[in-house]
Amino acid sequence: MKNLRIIIINIHGLLKSTGLEIGRDADNGGQTRYVYELAEYLSRHEDVRHVHLFTRLIEDPGLDETYSLPVEIINDKLDIRRIPFAGKRYRMKEELWSHLDEFVANALQYIKTHDLIPDWMHSHYGDAGYVATELATLLGIPFAHTGHSLGIDKREKVNAMGMTSEEGERKFKFSQRISAEDNLLAKTEFVITSTDQELDTYRKYSNFELASFKTLPPGVDTEKFVPYYQVVSQTEVAEDEFERKYWVGEYIEKFLSNPHKPTILSLSRPDRRKNLHTLIEVFGKDKELQSLANLVIFAGIRKDIEKMPENEQDVLVQILLLMDKYDLYGKLAIPKKHDVENEVATIYRYCAEKRGVFVNLTLHENFGLTLIEAASTGLPVVSTKNGGPAEIIPKCKNGILVDPMDYAEISQAIKHILIDEDKWRDYSIAGIHSIQKYYSWKSHIDKYVGWIKKALTTHKKVSTPKIENHRLKQATRLFATDIDGTLLSEDHDNIGLQELVSFLQNRPEDLAFAYASGRSIKLVKEVVEEFNLPLPDLIVCAVGSQIYYNQDQDFIIDKGWSSYLSKNWNRREILRRISNLDWVDLQEQEGQNLHKISFYLKNQLFKADQLDSVLGKYRDQVTIILSHDLYLDVLPKKASKGKALRYICRKWSIPYRNLYTAGDSGNDLDMLTGSGNGIIVGNHAQELGSLVVRKNLYRASHPAAAGILEGLEHFGITPSETWQDI
Repeated sequence: MKNLRIIIINIHGLLKSTGLEIGRDADNGGQTRYVYELAEYLSRHEDVRHVHLFTRLIEDPGLDETYSLPVEIINDKLDIRRIPFAGKRYRMKEELWSHLDEFVANALQYIKTHDLIPDWMHSHYGDAGYVATELATLLGIPFAHTGHSLGIDKREKVNAMGMTSEEGERKFKFSQRISAEDNLLAKTEFVITSTDQELDTYRKYSNFELASFKTLPPGVDTEKFVPYYQVVSQTEVAEDEFERKYWVGEYIEKFLSNPHKPTILSLSRPDRRKNLHTLIEVFGKDKELQSLANLVIFAGIRKDIEKMPENEQDVLVQILLLMDKYDLYGKLAIPKKHDVENEVATIYRYCAEKRGVFVNLTLHENFGLTLIEAASTGLPVVSTKNGGPAEIIPKCKNGILVDPMDYAEISQAIKHILIDEDKWRDYSIAGIHSIQKYYSWKSHIDKYVGWIKKALTTHKKVSTPKIENHRLKQATRLFATDIDGTLLSEDHDNIGLQELVSFLQNRPEDLAFAYASGRSIKLVKEVVEEFNLPLPDLIVCAVGSQIYYNQDQDFIIDKGWSSYLSKNWNRREILRRISNLDWVDLQEQEGQNLHKISFYLKNQLFKADQLDSVLGKYRDQVTIILSHDLYLDVLPKKASKGKALRYICRKWSIPYRNLYTAGDSGNDLDMLTGSGNGIIVGNHAQELGSLVVRKNLYRASHPAAAGILEGLEHFGITPSETWQDI
């Protein structure tokens, strides 16, 4: 299976082809680099036609203009596609959870508009996992997921640190995140974990048994993280490396009294969990260690500590206080900046040339990307034994595992490597060879593409597609009809129904079909079954307050529409106010939903002034719909059949001019007279009698289904013989 089109989804953080801002904040760590390199190396595979990296479009004056480019071409098989949502400014990932349905809608529209329907998707982190789950359901496309970190684990950690459940929920949106992570386990083809230990963290989720897991460690860019002794042959590259070495030396050596000593290196974000303070205390308390080596800590990129996030401020201030406490001036370097994309490999090589050691004392490391980067350059490591390193170090044989809180054990391990030249060389050589064997991107991608091919051969929505599942992807026209009184009318013996059903069942491939009804989804499905009506591609129900898509003859709700309607909608207060009127009765529970309040009118009585008065300030936030002088529906201002259909047209890139609707009563009014073309059936209610016929509004002489056929023929959708002989 060749010519794979793959979409990789990574929503938060800052992604671009050059100058990745790793360490800028908590959203721009190793995940960002991992995702970009995965996409880049995947695009090089012979069986891959194109890779599209979907992320967020950001227009923020404080950031590089690249993040506002809708499309960034990286090579002839790789690009970054930036989808706008959640405003323009840069936001941290926790702020994006409430906007993800907007991303789903915009991404879906983008995919169809640009003809980018993929064979495969891959989501990274829980927010992208939510998006991929929704898109996979709508498009019938399989996907894989990589978690990078998990909400349940993080919730347990912040609770252990003293944060209350309410604080955690407010700051980290744990309920949404954990629900999304659990749900995707039941939907994804497989979940990729970096280590076997990481797999165990998923056991806390209720859908764990429903998921398939595959262990695949991240790859290392072995073209960039080359051994410290490797001679660079290309003149231009050699000059760049010489310049990088110069600046790395400048960053580090200006802090040190004796810069020629070996270097103990740590490189991470200024995060409390990275445990940098322990490394400084180990170094500060051990005079022998100070005599053997200098300590160099790259803790992110900073300009002004006072302007950094509070948690990062705390870590950096603690580093400075510990430096002063142990009088480490001239022995400890804490550079403020470095070119993350181009200089990290040079930093490792700089330290390896000085016969130094890389130290990672993170309390728990999910994988340990920095460990394999250091190993690839030939720099030995001392690492936490908690998490991924417990699998990496025994496999690579390039260092020593330690308890990240045991000062004596940490000190002894570092000194063991620094003092024993033979041991240093053994670790260095073993690391370089092991990375080529176990952790190169080539081996990673070859294995991953093999899994994709196998999954595609068994994925039922790809191997046995149903026309209902896929018509919306290619539709250029949409026909939507009301049911009661329009499609069906017992008063007129449902004339024309058989002919209309036959046409809809055999409709053209580019014509999508919808029911737009005041009924609930349950009642729509009941009438479809009772009269053996054709299954639609989608249902707009409850007077436009809900949208459902046909997926394998099951109907799934459009969460984006529901989220859109929730803004400025205070259901409880609106219901309380209208219920005080003596000329309405609340309909049964079946007629209600989160975005629809329905009443019966007593004695066909409707008093608009009284309704406006009791609603007060809420009047401008609702849509009022009267039907047959019997029913009163109150919806959010943005809800109605017509508005729902126009939303669908935008989402699925169907031109408004190609929208055709049919109705008979007041709750059909805005879909008949809005954008598109309307058909008023001959048996219409009185409230439609005064509508003026115009070019895109046709008044049929026939009733119900026969009238629909008449109107469709008028607009050139059906041939005349489908109805004129009825």
